[in-house]
Amino acid sequence: MKVLIVNGSPRMNGNTALALGEMEKVFAEEGIEVERMDIGAQAIRSCIACGKCGTLGKCVFDDAVNLAAQKFEECDGLVVGSPVYYASANATLVAFLTRLFYSTTFDKTMKVGAAVVSARRGGLTSSFDELNKFFTISGMPVASSSYWNGVHGAAPGEASGDAEGLQTVRTLARNMSFLIKSIALGKEKYGLPKKEKTVRTNFIR
Repeated sequence: MKVLIVNGSPRMNGNTALALGEMEKVFAEEGIEVERMDIGAQAIRSCIACGKCGTLGKCVFDDAVNLAAQKFEECDGLVVGSPVYYASANATLVAFLTRLFYSTTFDKTMKVGAAVVSARRGGLTSSFDELNKFFTISGMPVASSSYWNGVHGAAPGEASGDAEGLQTVRTLARNMSFLIKSIALGKEKYGLPKKEKTVRTNFIR
């Protein structure tokens, strides 16, 4: 069983990375393999709605998004981490996830998703909500914890003093591990949920 972790912070050793590192320790204890991608400092352009992915089978921009696509398909869970900028997630990460989710056609049903955010003070829950929407539109169960998944800290490493925040992300990793293992057993016995043919209704006719 495997989890892909995507760090959207441009600071590879910042507070977002610190929180994700706490999760990695728990995943190791739980026997969950982890692969991590640090994309926050990369030049990730946004989706231009060209529709080329429909014919190419991948995004027309051949960058970290296409590299992540295969890893995402093979994993059982996806963790995304972001610092908070103006009460929202890092724009680089949002562009990355928008293109990753839109350009990949494989079934994401029952892959477990989790988001982790870090901030000096505020904007955690709005950023957390923004990231979770990528999972909930894709049939992905969202792992929960004992609180909303965030840590507080400004200077790199300062979140190490946020004992409750770090406990929250450790609990998240344990719950996510349990969910991944439980879903694997359920798939063996029951398979995936039955799907209906997609219906798309526009608001303007």
